[in-house]
Amino acid sequence: MSTQKLLQVFKKTVSTDEEVAKEIAKTLIKSGLKALETSPFLLSNLNSRVTRLVLSDPHLHPRSCVNFFNFLQRNPSLSSRRPDLQAHMTLVSRLFKAQEFVEMRNVLSYVAVDENLRCPVSDMVCFTETDPKNAKFVEKLCDLLFRVYADNGNFEEALRVFDYTVKKSMKIEERTCMVYLLALKRNDKMEMSLRFIQRMVKYGVGVTVYSMTMVIDGLCKRGEVERAVKLMRELAGEGIKPNVITYNSFINAYVKRKDSEGVREMLRLMENDNVAYNVTTYTLLMESCASSGKIGEAEKLFEEMRERGIEADVHLYTSMISWYCRLENMRKAFALFDELSERGIVANVRTYGALIDGVCKAGQMEAAENLVNLMQTRGIDLNQVIFNTLMNGYCRKGMIDEALRLYVIMEKKGLETDVYTYNTIASGLHKSNQNEEAKRWLFTMVERGKTPNVVNFTTLIDIYCKEGNLGEAKRLFEEMEERGEKPNAVTYNVLIDAFSKKGKMKEAYKLRDDMEAMGILSEVYTYTSLLHGECIFGKVDEALKLFNEMHQRGLSRNKITYTAMISGLSKDGRSDEAFKLYDEMIEAGFTPDDRVYTSLVGSVHNA
Repeated sequence: MSTQKLLQVFKKTVSTDEEVAKEIAKTLIKSGLKALETSPFLLSNLNSRVTRLVLSDPHLHPRSCVNFFNFLQRNPSLSSRRPDLQAHMTLVSRLFKAQEFVEMRNVLSYVAVDENLRCPVSDMVCFTETDPKNAKFVEKLCDLLFRVYADNGNFEEALRVFDYTVKKSMKIEERTCMVYLLALKRNDKMEMSLRFIQRMVKYGVGVTVYSMTMVIDGLCKRGEVERAVKLMRELAGEGIKPNVITYNSFINAYVKRKDSEGVREMLRLMENDNVAYNVTTYTLLMESCASSGKIGEAEKLFEEMRERGIEADVHLYTSMISWYCRLENMRKAFALFDELSERGIVANVRTYGALIDGVCKAGQMEAAENLVNLMQTRGIDLNQVIFNTLMNGYCRKGMIDEALRLYVIMEKKGLETDVYTYNTIASGLHKSNQNEEAKRWLFTMVERGKTPNVVNFTTLIDIYCKEGNLGEAKRLFEEMEERGEKPNAVTYNVLIDAFSKKGKMKEAYKLRDDMEAMGILSEVYTYTSLLHGECIFGKVDEALKLFNEMHQRGLSRNKITYTAMISGLSKDGRSDEAFKLYDEMIEAGFTPDDRVYTSLVGSVHNA
């Protein structure tokens, strides 16, 4: 009989729920879901009981049951006929018997997200087609339900399932508890994580080092290292020993805190527990050394790691390459890059990014282009960071057109242009004395919905200062503070320099005092700007006070400081003092330029 004829017969004769369910099941078996999708009449008598009868029909394959269930869930026209809780549990029961646990979990996910379906797990068990006393079924149901609630962020509901499972003396797998702990960690629910692991201990649920480490790592990442240490000690009393991953979590936290004593304590504990370092341990220790400028110590650790037969991974190589690039030691950076390749380790986008940043800062744009070509031939695309790095490199070299060309490519690729991108180009234009164009870029950035940061404000303030528009610069500075953007040392120094050059020393000193009140110490640039201002307007003794104060504060004078001071003394006719500073400048390792010689010659005539 054709499907059409079957439907006609069905239309004439069907009346009871049993008959409706039987005919729907027959249709699904013979013609599949398509017949239902194209024949709404077949579903006109559908109700909750019919749905349950279809799903429990032993002649209908579980896969067909799932398809029918999903069809009802996803069809907007059947929203009023969606399966009720009992229908869900009927299907769950069928799927358990068929050992279809993935689908079983998917069905339970609908329960987890629908407030109208959610109910105590004991009620769910009563709704199933399986014997409620079937311990294996109830155990599996609780296991999956616990995971589903965790995945959907219903942590309190998940906890109720956990309590029910424990109360019924059923087995709960530790990996299921880890799913819950991981979900809590992802949602930054560390208080709940801590309480849950304590609950696990209380109820005798097996806690392993992996569960402990997950909670400890979460606490450490939040900076709550002391609580993490306390937990480790408590669980050590339960016989749970930390492993290298646990210790690495602590070391990472202490390194970020720059707490060398904390790091040493963890290393001591590792030694006592006979826990060997792994590549991550060495990476963290080397990063700690490098960030403190102890690159020699980092190199020793690298050699020690090799001697112990621990292979460096791409992350460690990338970190070391990055350190050498920051130290402008490109020879060593490239040597490590070659070594990485020789060992068969594939460089990633961060590795190339570190090298490109290094050569760009060294002004070697051709080398940067070669690296870009190499990474592209190896199937690695440029990301936003590398585009910004390249644009910055070109701008530093005054190659604005190349930077703008990259900007166009970046936009065509659909990569986001952020505040750093705009600031890079604006700064490049500013350095090329294209101030109007630089301002236009920054204004465009704001028009496109980007919120300016301290760097953007500072660039714009510097532009106005160089244009001599101190009023607008100061107004922008105040607006910046009103918006909650705290000025940094560069912002203050830009203004101090501008006011000093205009002879507005009172305003310059006030800015210096405000800066120090904010906890930002005056640096070489600050003092140089102030003493230069004093010298310009003939107050050489005031400038000398600042010059000597630098030494008292442990600040090293630079070439510009000496040049400004020698110029001031020379203009004031104090040639002996000027020549004395000249000798000191030479001893300090600075090479005087023509301005110094011109000033000294002039001082002889002025004497």
